Amino acid sequence: MASLKALKIRINSVKSTQKITKAMKMVAAAKLRRAQEAAQGGRPYAERLEAVMAGMAARVGGVGASPLLAGTGKDDVQLLVVATSERGLAGAFNTNIVRAARRKAEELHAQGKTVKFYIAGKKGRVLKRFFPNAILADHDMSAIKAPKFDDARTIADDLIARFERGEFDVAHLFYSKFVSALVQDPVSQQLIPVPMPAPSKDEASIEAVAEFEPSEEDILEALLPRNVAVQIFRALLENQAGFYGSQMNAMDNATRNAGDMIRRLSIQYNRTRQAAITTELVEIISGAEAL
Repeated sequence: MASLKALKIRINSVKSTQKITKAMKMVAAAKLRRAQEAAQGGRPYAERLEAVMAGMAARVGGVGASPLLAGTGKDDVQLLVVATSERGLAGAFNTNIVRAARRKAEELHAQGKTVKFYIAGKKGRVLKRFFPNAILADHDMSAIKAPKFDDARTIADDLIARFERGEFDVAHLFYSKFVSALVQDPVSQQLIPVPMPAPSKDEASIEAVAEFEPSEEDILEALLPRNVAVQIFRALLENQAGFYGSQMNAMDNATRNAGDMIRRLSIQYNRTRQAAITTELVEIISGAEAL
């Protein structure tokens, strides 16, 4: 009977867990749509801003250009900005971002570079276990429920100030790009100095006839810090959508696994109960025959 009681307690426990995971799945699914719209809505602006800056930087870049564009002239100290979520229970979402950052750090170490980390998100703090002396900053994001541009600008201002103080030479941003509710790809992009990809011929011909007021140098000087903030804002939006998608799938899997476990435990419980009843009947019959 003790075994039956233990099985019953375990079944009830799994059922309670299943209710929680099912509720979390529904909450994540409800929040996913809005987060997905925000992430997809922010992409065109971020991508176009990069393209416009690429064309302007190609003409303005050079001697006397802003350090955010020209860099420090060296790349000895590399900063990895790792953006993760504040919460877990989302499968391998945060693990994949951290793993990508670790691989990059190992590559840079092999090249003889000094690597530092800028953590933006509670789940990125696991890096402290692997690189305890390389954490430049741990930005607290616990109060952020839905990312706003001001949140990204705060991080960007801090990074730019540290860059100007000479704390690092190159910064790379790591986050998870939202592809679908089932797929989130960890990606990285150079954040500081702003990379200057060569613009396409079509884009160059279009921008060649444009006149800028004030000068291109002045516009670029104003756009460079904003671009850093915009790229960080995009990463935060992509992360939020990816987190809810990953959490929804993780909770769906957990709910189905709980259902499978409940079925197995129920079969075991019924078999144990049947065996106990059979044993009692055998004992009763044996006692009656003895009389």
